[in-house]
Amino acid sequence: MLKGKKTGLRARHEADIPVLQDELGDALTTARATGMPWRPFTPGSSEAPFVVDDTKEGVAHFSVVDLADEALVGTANLWGIDKHARSAHIGLGLLPSARGKGFATDVVAVLCHYGFIAHGLHRLQIETLADNTPMLRAAERNGFQREGVRRDASWVMGEFLDEVVLGLLVDDWTPDPAH
Repeated sequence: MLKGKKTGLRARHEADIPVLQDELGDALTTARATGMPWRPFTPGSSEAPFVVDDTKEGVAHFSVVDLADEALVGTANLWGIDKHARSAHIGLGLLPSARGKGFATDVVAVLCHYGFIAHGLHRLQIETLADNTPMLRAAERNGFQREGVRRDASWVMGEFLDEVVLGLLVDDWTPDPAH
């Protein structure tokens, strides 16, 4: 398990999948997080969201737990890992009951440490909707810089929304000794 100050990032357990699906798998959350329309999945489907395929290269999926009680609080990933360009993207989703508690900032810090130290990456990137203030704040608290806005880049529940692109280079990263 990778540990931050408040959160741990561990492998996805089978028992996590229905919780994540119930809490984060609704139409609005799916559209906002993935840019794809929601669709139903048969229980147990290997294609369902939150099911991890460990054979896929270029992505590392985690379940996020609260270190205080080891309760599941969300999901996180390092995706689009490009070993040649030494870059990757960060994504996360917190259960509604876990939001507003500083977990997102901690998860981003742990993923930065994992990407820069374990993978030897040079650049990490986050793309998020322009109205996702908690994610923007978590990224900026970890040193990410706003690099641009992709206007009307995401189709979400019947409307186009702007997407903010944030980046962090290893040379600009300040590692937290707690990680």
